[in-house]
Amino acid sequence: MTSSTPDVIDLLAGIHTGSFVDRIRAERPETRANAQKSYLALFEPVQEVDFLRVERLAVAAFVAGLHDARAVAEFYTAGIIETTGGASLAAAVRAEVEKGRTHGPYGKYLAGPLSVEDKSGLIFEVSDFGRVALGTRLSAALDHSHLLVFRPREASPAALQKLLDAGWNTTAIVTLSQIVAFLAFQIRVVRGLSALSKAGEGTLASAAAE
Repeated sequence: MTSSTPDVIDLLAGIHTGSFVDRIRAERPETRANAQKSYLALFEPVQEVDFLRVERLAVAAFVAGLHDARAVAEFYTAGIIETTGGASLAAAVRAEVEKGRTHGPYGKYLAGPLSVEDKSGLIFEVSDFGRVALGTRLSAALDHSHLLVFRPREASPAALQKLLDAGWNTTAIVTLSQIVAFLAFQIRVVRGLSALSKAGEGTLASAAAE
């Protein structure tokens, strides 16, 4: 897959060509390439009939906001703003992030040995104002994304049916789940590489001072 898009993880982690972390990433070229290919497949799809790119960006911005990954959220929000009517959509997504922020994971398991780990928490639903701004389809996607981030133990056929009722088909639902999972991966990698980069810079600064 070819694209003019720069390596997104490098961009978000502030990795520069030839830097300490760039050299480390270069030692695992397949890992680096596959992460970028995953991004391109999810956010630069060849076809977007079942799941529009702006919807994908909105879900990504929402999920990154829930993870309190500000730089990542801003990256996807910038993509939303570039679209027609994107500024109002981005504002609506930000408002739902503020409403949906909480701590997890929590939720209930099916009755059995794991029930001892049941934990109550926020049952998120997009606000009435948000449903007007986002529409039924995208509102359902954000509701489900919040469930996957904070209450994965409550994922169920009934939860999937809500997406189907809102106009999502099975292919798009799979992609939605992939986006939520990819964001969790991308955010962890960016945070780890950013910390490694700062540590490397600190070591180099100390060495230079000596």
